[in-house]
Amino acid sequence: MAFLQKEKRFTRKWFISYSLIAVGTLLVSAGYVFFITPYKIVPGGIYGISIVIHHLLGWPVGLTALAFNIPLTILGTKILGPRFGAKTVTGFVLTSVFVDVFSYFSAFKPLVDSDPLLSSIFGGALVGVGVGLIFKSKATSGGSDVIAMIIARYTRLPLGQLMMGVDSVIVLLGFVAFGDWHIPLYSWITIFVMGKVIDAVLEGVSYEKTIFIVSDQHEAIRDKIINDLHRGGTFLTGEGMYNGNEKKVIFTVVNRRELAMLEEFINKIDPKAFLTVMDANEILGQGFKSLKDKLED
Repeated sequence: MAFLQKEKRFTRKWFISYSLIAVGTLLVSAGYVFFITPYKIVPGGIYGISIVIHHLLGWPVGLTALAFNIPLTILGTKILGPRFGAKTVTGFVLTSVFVDVFSYFSAFKPLVDSDPLLSSIFGGALVGVGVGLIFKSKATSGGSDVIAMIIARYTRLPLGQLMMGVDSVIVLLGFVAFGDWHIPLYSWITIFVMGKVIDAVLEGVSYEKTIFIVSDQHEAIRDKIINDLHRGGTFLTGEGMYNGNEKKVIFTVVNRRELAMLEEFINKIDPKAFLTVMDANEILGQGFKSLKDKLED
């Protein structure tokens, strides 16, 4: 079974994809060289192992990571099928090159002196932005993710838990290697920040809110949403759990300013109304970005 979709070369989409990979790998490399590696922070993954080896044996971080990534990718392709295309290979090769080029000129001098906490936060943010851009190009980060995928193939354990497990083992490796309990703490901060930033890059920072409204004044609320806020919505039919009465549930999406206006209006006409408000990380469809546009980005 093929997992990769063929992409025409030298098209607009092709150039955008590889531009994202180039910028993403540049940011990832800068994060590792100027913030993470100087303080021996081990943020999981192949680069976590490479940072440990660099500080113990003096090997170049980028070259060491490449030495792990190439056989892992070959092994992953044989076991899992063709999931790792040219873009993934380009990504980890460029990252290795950029890391060692930056390292040569900076000699791993930290950008923020004597502040590993600030470095762990900003390093995680920079790497997170870079990895997010790489993911946007439909490439993967390879590395320890491949190990987790292979284990999942034979154990049927959830991939997300396995990836966390693999990264945690690598973080603890840093503790064992350097004997400093500060290192895993800073490392987990970096991993947390990376994860949040990757999600923000992939899903966007949305100011929209998803609302479910249960009210006997649903028609008046409908008119407010359509005529004043110029938004759409959907009526859902529900049943009261206590007395079994049929209920109309309004489902709609508004921004923060419109939410404040709508809540004030509902409070005036039905103070006993029930509202559930949630962050809308991604909204696709009429009135917002279309699914087609997202897939073509």
